[in-house]
Formats: sequence, C-alpha cells, structure tokens
Amino acid sequence: MRKTLLALFSLAAAPAASDPVLSLPVDCDLGESCYIQQYTDRDLDAGFRDYTCGPLAYDGHKGTDFALATLAQMQAGVDVLAAAPGLVTGRRDGMADQIYRGDADTAVKGRECGNGVVLRHDDGWETQYCHLKLGSVRVGVGERVERGAVLGQIGLSGKTQFPHLHMSVRHNGMVVDPFDTADQALCGEGDGTLWQEPPAYTPGAVIDAGFAPNMPDYATIQAGTAARPNMPAESEALVLFGFLFGGQQGDEIDISIDGPNGPFASNRTTLDRDQARFFRAFGKRLRADAWPTGRYTGTVRLLRDGNELDSFTTTVDLR
Repeated sequence: MRKTLLALFSLAAAPAASDPVLSLPVDCDLGESCYIQQYTDRDLDAGFRDYTCGPLAYDGHKGTDFALATLAQMQAGVDVLAAAPGLVTGRRDGMADQIYRGDADTAVKGRECGNGVVLRHDDGWETQYCHLKLGSVRVGVGERVERGAVLGQIGLSGKTQFPHLHMSVRHNGMVVDPFDTADQALCGEGDGTLWQEPPAYTPGAVIDAGFAPNMPDYATIQAGTAARPNMPAESEALVLFGFLFGGQQGDEIDISIDGPNGPFASNRTTLDRDQARFFRAFGKRLRADAWPTGRYTGTVRLLRDGNELDSFTTTVDLR
C-alpha cells in the first residue's frame, strides 16, 4: 500500500486544433503500478532539466519514460498503447530483453530504441515507442491503428537499464515535449500540452517496499523477487527495504518497523547525491532462538525539505 502526498500537475493550455491529442500510452495505473521516471530534456547545453525546471531528465533525453518498478511486472506483461490514431511507418522486433551494459555499445549501435513502433499522425506529427518486449510487437508497417490499440508490451530491449516505455513525440522531425510545447530551451512556461489529461508530475516516490530475511541486493530488488509475504520466525534477520526513484541530495529516507509487541526498529538516512533509482534497507539480526511470531508492519517514507513526498507500507507474517 502506498500513499503519495505531493504531486504537481501540468497547468498548460489546450493544444491547437492541428496538434495531436495524446492519451496515456501504457496500460497501467500511473503513480501506482507504473510511474514517469524521466521527461524530455529542455536544457540545450550540457545540463538537463524537465518541463517544470526540475531534475527528472538527463542530458539529451528526447522523450518520456514510463517505467515499471520490477522485472516481474514486465514479465507479467504491461501493454503499450497507441497514444493517438496513426499509420505504422516503422517496426522492429527480435532484440533480446537485457539490462544494457556499457560494453554492449556495439550490439545496440543504431538500434538504441530496441524493439519499437513508429506511428505517423496528421500534419507532420510522429510518435515513437521504444524498448518493447521481445516478441510482443503486434502491428505491421502500413497498418492503421486507432487510439488505444495495443502495439506491444513494455520491455527491456535496446539501450536501457530498467523496464520502461520511452515515447518520443516529433513534429516535422523535431523533438516536441508533450507536457509543454513551448520552446524546448525554456521550462516552466506552461505554453501548451498535447495530452488529453496531463499526467501528474511526481518529483520522487517509493515505488516498492518489502521484507526480506537478509540484506537484499539491487538485482533481486529490481527483479521483484526480494520481498517475502511471510518468513520463518527463525530467519537470520528481519530487514525492510524501500525501492525509490527521483532522489535528490539532501532527501531523507525514513524506515520504520512495528512488530506484534510494538515498535521494532527505525532508521533515517540522508542522500549525499542525486539518484535516479536506488534502494535503502534497515533491520535487525536475530540474537535469540526466534523472533516473536505475528504480523510486522513496515513503512518507508521519502522526505524532501521536511515534507513527505511519498510513503509505502507493507507487511510480513512470521510463523
């Protein structure tokens, strides 16, 4: 169970009559089962900033990343949808789903998008959908699709380190930020949006949390296999982890656990640098024959400037 307390909304004006009107390109509950990790970079120099002048971008990023927290979600299947009616003018499938490593440049050179689809819309507009799952692409070149048509599924193909859909919007070949159609060198202008209903801007969140019988590693957390719904009372440790995105230097991560007999453990740490995706964990090692049996409740909170941005509460039963 998660709770988001701070989400900022785009206040941009409606698009012009000739502009496309976009719907959400992923079949998931934005802010719950998926989230926006990064936006179009609006800094044309060496730095980066998103359309709110915030840090959810990276240098040269040309689209919007709709991300899943874990590989398990990707494997279960999350559909990618056509954001507007259009003609399929590009298609690729056949690339493996694998986390990109720096030494894999040759394997993805010229194919950084991975498996994907390009749709052409009216008046010189295009949308491109990247990093789709191997074997999931359902449309062919020359096919016309309606808004909401399934194009494929979110995957891990091409140049990517986490499962997500990268969607780019272009007009006459030039990148356009669908959240704000003002000059790309500007931010915070609120000049116009291409969305039917602009998705909320969430500056950071706890995207997953769970209990584990030892200190988990990043690979198992990203895979979605670290958390246990129940554990033996003789487990060597009782650890609560939180998986987060959008961390900024100075943010605080608060971890607290309550057991069947009351408060069990708590810890608060401060980030010493910005981190796009990261985890923190805290718990105790077993010092007796067994833990008290019953239900343990854990909460991970992300705080910025003393305000709670997001929290995630989960439970485990010790038997």
